[in-house]
Amino acid sequence: MPALPSWLTEPLWDQFADLLPKRPSYHPDHPLGCHRPRISDRIIFDKLLQLLRFGCSYEAIADTTCSATTIRNRRDEWIRLGVFARLKQIALEPYDRSIDLVLDQIAVDGSITKAPGGGEVAGRSPVDRGKQGLKRSGMTDGYGIPLGRVLAGANRHDSPLLAPTLDRLDDLGPLPDDITVHLDAGYDSDKTRALLNEPGIHGRIAHKGEKAPIQASRRWHVERTHAWQNAFYRLARCYERRATVIDTFFDLADTIITVRSLIRRAWTTHRWDERPNRRP
Repeated sequence: MPALPSWLTEPLWDQFADLLPKRPSYHPDHPLGCHRPRISDRIIFDKLLQLLRFGCSYEAIADTTCSATTIRNRRDEWIRLGVFARLKQIALEPYDRSIDLVLDQIAVDGSITKAPGGGEVAGRSPVDRGKQGLKRSGMTDGYGIPLGRVLAGANRHDSPLLAPTLDRLDDLGPLPDDITVHLDAGYDSDKTRALLNEPGIHGRIAHKGEKAPIQASRRWHVERTHAWQNAFYRLARCYERRATVIDTFFDLADTIITVRSLIRRAWTTHRWDERPNRRP
């Protein structure tokens, strides 16, 4: 069973392959020049997609094509090269050109998931009987395209994570002059309002004690994005212990979400050679 449909994996791989350095099949320093050939990058890439989508262990996904150690080593090599972060930026650029990012309407919210293995950014979850959990403070545009996140332990409150989350906007280049940030009642405080007023950002914050449907503002977009991310089981139940690896899988998931949204929304307005026969 493929982790993702071909109309999605092929454009992802084409861009990913362009970011990889050229490597010979055989190591040039081997004394006999006949060591085992280097395992194809495409095989490792497909394995990482399966790990992300199905949430299985490295040992479970390993087979005769490559071992679990090879997957981890190649993953770490690509992390050091910054390939995954760059891939996410490449996905955002054509989306912004073709569809337009809705950067004047930003939504921020936190989401808690399980982290049974603990790790650098895990903490006692207040909603899971004190078990280890992971919180992500996610930020999306007005449609729900993920723009960035901050990872923390599940015991951290959403409000202190707002400032570092909004700092991710600096990576997007020129921003609109008038920006509105939509927040839930967990951010309802004078400190949050002062934080937003300092750079001139408008805040639409739900008030504590007042019931209102989530559709009353544009805050529901970030809730939907959290659901999209949790569909990747490696993020919904995270066994990774290093923050850099967790961020890597989030970058890969955000790239998939962005490219998938681009193809779906452009299907009715654009034509290209590999365009799916039916609207995804």
